[in-house]
Amino acid sequence: MHVYHSDRFVLPLPTGHRFPMAKYARLREGVAALAAPEVELREAPLVARADLEAVHDPGYVARVFDGTLSPAEQRAIGLPWSPALVARSRRSVGATLAATRAALGDGLAVSLAGGTHHARRDRGAGFCVFNDIAVAAHAVLATGLSKRVLVVDCDVHQGDGTAEMLAAETRAFTVSVHAARNYPHAKACSDVDVGLPDGCAGLAYHALLAVTLAHAFACARPDLVFYQAGADVYAGDALGRLALDKAAVRRRDEQVLDACVTAGAAVVVLMGGGYAEAVQDIVDIHLGTVAAAVDSARQRGAGRAPGPGDGAACRHARARTAPTDD
Repeated sequence: MHVYHSDRFVLPLPTGHRFPMAKYARLREGVAALAAPEVELREAPLVARADLEAVHDPGYVARVFDGTLSPAEQRAIGLPWSPALVARSRRSVGATLAATRAALGDGLAVSLAGGTHHARRDRGAGFCVFNDIAVAAHAVLATGLSKRVLVVDCDVHQGDGTAEMLAAETRAFTVSVHAARNYPHAKACSDVDVGLPDGCAGLAYHALLAVTLAHAFACARPDLVFYQAGADVYAGDALGRLALDKAAVRRRDEQVLDACVTAGAAVVVLMGGGYAEAVQDIVDIHLGTVAAAVDSARQRGAGRAPGPGDGAACRHARARTAPTDD
């Protein structure tokens, strides 16, 4: 199981900045400490500019590369421009693209960054410069490596950029399970949106997720899944509004990964967001996700995954699921 990291590329951020830069090196160290023979840690490659321009506006890509983003564009991203921002953003996307290709060969791969789901075609937002999921999905669909992809976004924030960027792609199906009253305030329209009420916790969350996964897999019939495993659904997250404890987050990961095994779909696991006051809490949750991925890889190695279905994707009017009381 290939696990890609990019923590050597560090952003120079002001003291007290909300972005948890410190988590990435700790996470890689924690993954190495798992001593799981299935895990092969690799440094993220640099994504090609052409891969970015295939889905992003070339003018926007040029402004990122050249350092000519306007102050308003930098404020929307939430990160100041620097050469390190360009390098890290390209490595983060490169990690997801490499993990995608590895997953299509091995069944499962992980990026210890990625999940930059707020970036849209012509702008970044919410700590996201380029949309790694959109870049990777386009690359494998365009080359025929994948025929149908499903995005299962379980970050506490809606995957608005991914939904918008894949809206016209009939071979992609997007699902977002998020806090209804959280960022972004103006939501995009995924194929399925599940907006959860503040304080939604374990049993209610898992029940809704089970129904959502069953519907999504039946409609999408994917051979490839992008799983955005945000740690910000945790009750102690400073930017979240949900109330899952660490065990409940691990159960969420197992639900999604089990659904992928049952469907015979390859899966790329992305860490997404996490903003708990204690960085170690974020790292613990992400490590739980990686451990769940290791368990899932073992299931696949034991031959428990049936082959994917061959039916056409169920493309339908984009549905929104109303917030549900916990």
